[in-house]
Amino acid sequence: MPGLSRRELLLGSAGTVAAFAAGGIAASTAQAAEHALALSYLDHGILPEAPTKGMMSFVPDGPPPVLRLRQGRKTAIEVKNALDEVTSVHWHGLRLANRMDGVPYLTQYPIEAGQSFRYEFTPPDAGTFWYHPHCNTLEQIARGLTGVLVVEEEEDPGFDRDLPLNIRDFRLGGDGQFIDFYKARNAARGGTLGTVSTVNWQTGPVYDLDAGSLVRLRLAVTDLTRVGTYAISGAQARVIALDSNPLPKPLPANALTLAPGQRADIALRVPDSEDEVATLLLQKPSGDKVLARFRAKGASAERDLRELRPLPQNPVPVPDLGNAEVLDFVFGWSPEGDAPQQSLCGSLGYTFWSINRIAWPGDRPGPFDPLATMKLGKSYILRLRNETPNAHPIHLHGLSFQLLRSNKRKLPPLVTDTALLLEEETMDVALVADNPGDWAFHCHVIEHQKTGLAGFLRVEG
Repeated sequence: MPGLSRRELLLGSAGTVAAFAAGGIAASTAQAAEHALALSYLDHGILPEAPTKGMMSFVPDGPPPVLRLRQGRKTAIEVKNALDEVTSVHWHGLRLANRMDGVPYLTQYPIEAGQSFRYEFTPPDAGTFWYHPHCNTLEQIARGLTGVLVVEEEEDPGFDRDLPLNIRDFRLGGDGQFIDFYKARNAARGGTLGTVSTVNWQTGPVYDLDAGSLVRLRLAVTDLTRVGTYAISGAQARVIALDSNPLPKPLPANALTLAPGQRADIALRVPDSEDEVATLLLQKPSGDKVLARFRAKGASAERDLRELRPLPQNPVPVPDLGNAEVLDFVFGWSPEGDAPQQSLCGSLGYTFWSINRIAWPGDRPGPFDPLATMKLGKSYILRLRNETPNAHPIHLHGLSFQLLRSNKRKLPPLVTDTALLLEEETMDVALVADNPGDWAFHCHVIEHQKTGLAGFLRVEG
């Protein structure tokens, strides 16, 4: 592994440098990595007019690959930074060791241009996850750096095919080239929407599937901003998992709201007739938009959704609600103050948002104080209060939590890592603080995150 550069040594304190040197940056290189990623520039055709210049991917020649891991099996992922700027990689939704979480300065130093970092972890949970940079986050994600990560169950649930769908927008002009990635007035509101909707870097892709077969669609919303409502039309389909965790009972695959960072696993029964088509829709007030089509091919396999085995529950600890401590968090406007300081990991130059009246100053060396400190092994109820007229998907790294209640709607008892707070909603969620470390806690509308709506929670023994 490469060591710390002189620039990073000058930025960090001696104690911080020692801590990082003893942790992730000195990860073992004895075992060959199962996966290799090389963050690279490329030109790629999203629209037919012309290849989009200046895109970024985790490979030099196409869209980010789907990474497939096995539940309970250790993996190693070697990440090389072939960009001309710093980066890091976060494994969204995975409960892993803190030093492997990919958050600059909080868990590791940014990976400098030309350097590599080896991530090693054992995923305890199966399901659909995704990966993305956590440094220069807005621009790098906007240029393409989002990939789907699948952790397969120990036992095959019985699908004929597994199809990950990376759902995201790009901000492109009519010539197929990038336009401004955000507007400040939108960052202070709901966020800046993309102009071109894609699935796996394609507009309106068509997937040929065996007629009458059972397909696991893995929807991962890796967008910067869009909170969307999705549906499957033209076929039998059921939602079987949300945010990597199996549902106690399948739900109809319609009117499914997913925010940036959220995922849904859908069991699709492909139509029986040759060339019959099912569709993935983005439901909008102006009319439904077809995101992808699934076309039946060949003689029907005549499968039935009832043949599928229930997905096993992930080993997430159950909170002791009777003895849980309540921690309050207010998501709101930023108090008056200075703009965030520039850092190697970029800044939008504005401070619009805060958690508990504290605006995150940007990804740079601290030390910073946690928003709260939790004791290892203890149960907590996090009371999340949104005092704004905008929705905020709140994501917590390294831990999973259970939805309890809301002042605006009835919540299912789902286990998740990303909860969508509606405007002026107060939501209680519960967790066991079972994973030690400093864990990022932020809105996954990236413009909100990068303009103050971020912080971290500490779990200590």
